Amino acid sequence: MPFLDMRDRLIVGLDLPTVAEAEAMVTALGDDVTFYKVGLQLHFAGGLDFARRLRDRGKKVFLDVKLLDIDNTVAHATENIAKLGMTFCTIHGYPKAMRAAVSGKGMSDLRLLAVTVLTSMDEADLANAGYGGSIAELVARRAADARAAGMDGIVCSPEEASAMRAIVGAGMTIVTPGIRPRGAASGDQKRVATPTDAIRAGADHLVVGRPVIAAPNPRSVAKSILAEIELALSR
Repeated sequence: MPFLDMRDRLIVGLDLPTVAEAEAMVTALGDDVTFYKVGLQLHFAGGLDFARRLRDRGKKVFLDVKLLDIDNTVAHATENIAKLGMTFCTIHGYPKAMRAAVSGKGMSDLRLLAVTVLTSMDEADLANAGYGGSIAELVARRAADARAAGMDGIVCSPEEASAMRAIVGAGMTIVTPGIRPRGAASGDQKRVATPTDAIRAGADHLVVGRPVIAAPNPRSVAKSILAEIELALSR
């Protein structure tokens, strides 16, 4: 896995309704934040052009579009995404979709992340979706499939990160959403952890959205999370 600058370990999720609000947030966060997630909400509000502008300004971009379709569509979509200069892109952790995405990215620098089980889901949600077994079992199976498919990393909750490191090895990236600083509301996230606990569990990157972007002083919160990450890595 490439060397990680400390600031790159924090990915701020720009889960905002307009590009103007996202632009304002990036300005407010300044040079302290180097990595941003552009997800579906912003994607459908002009977020793709905005992501290109972030790239042109030297920021890293996690394009969180969770691709899942027939193999041909996934492969060609990934091929086009690879031309955009994004850093990360998510693919749902189905073996055929992941293999198609790996084929589509070719020799580009795009790093593909397999989405295992969304952090908004608990055991009851998994059962209602028609899956047998536990969340831990499904995450482990999808992590193993991701490694076999040649993916670059996985997305899982901090609760599973430690166990997944043993499955994916040192060379694959583990990205954990569901990060909530101590005292922050969990919202619709069900499998959460503090930045310290996520780093100690083996996460490489932490995705933090609402605790930063909804804060009265987003830059101060981002700086405190970065300080917490640095402290957790030093122990």
